[in-house]
Amino acid sequence: MLTGASRITRRDFTRSVLAGGLLACAGCAGYQFGNQTLYPSDIHTVFVPVFESDSFRRDLGERLTEAVVKEIELKTPYKVVGSPNADSILSGRIVSDKKGVLAETINGDVRELELSMTVKVNWVNRKGNLVGRGQPGAGPGEFATVTATANDVPEFGRSIATTQQVLIERLARQIVALMESPW
Repeated sequence: MLTGASRITRRDFTRSVLAGGLLACAGCAGYQFGNQTLYPSDIHTVFVPVFESDSFRRDLGERLTEAVVKEIELKTPYKVVGSPNADSILSGRIVSDKKGVLAETINGDVRELELSMTVKVNWVNRKGNLVGRGQPGAGPGEFATVTATANDVPEFGRSIATTQQVLIERLARQIVALMESPW
């Protein structure tokens, strides 16, 4: 049997648990959770003007812009707005759009195609300074150059438009991944 001096009351036990919980929370005060920790915290809104295109293929800039906006809304804590007065501006230009034959049949029919696209991207804040880490080796005032490829096998019934869309979605994922803060 415990004596009065060594007996722990329910109130003392509750106080101890609460004090331990407060100490644990105080030690974790600097930690953040979720995807907000992956991106610069001083940016809340992003304006994405239609990507310019040096390609002769129609609507590639518009399609890439749409894919980038969807990816930003899906994967980042940022809100895409329609005003250049946003906290930052993510702009880009399609500088290369190529289609090449990878394999032919004996009769010269195309068996497999490779589509590739290169995009130069800039992400600046309101003051015109680059935001985020950009890409190692990017030129002065340049955030990143992104290249992606996609293959098409016409015999399987896939169209060039479908392969272009796969390529555009790959580019959008790469562009938004570059917006993450360095670890």
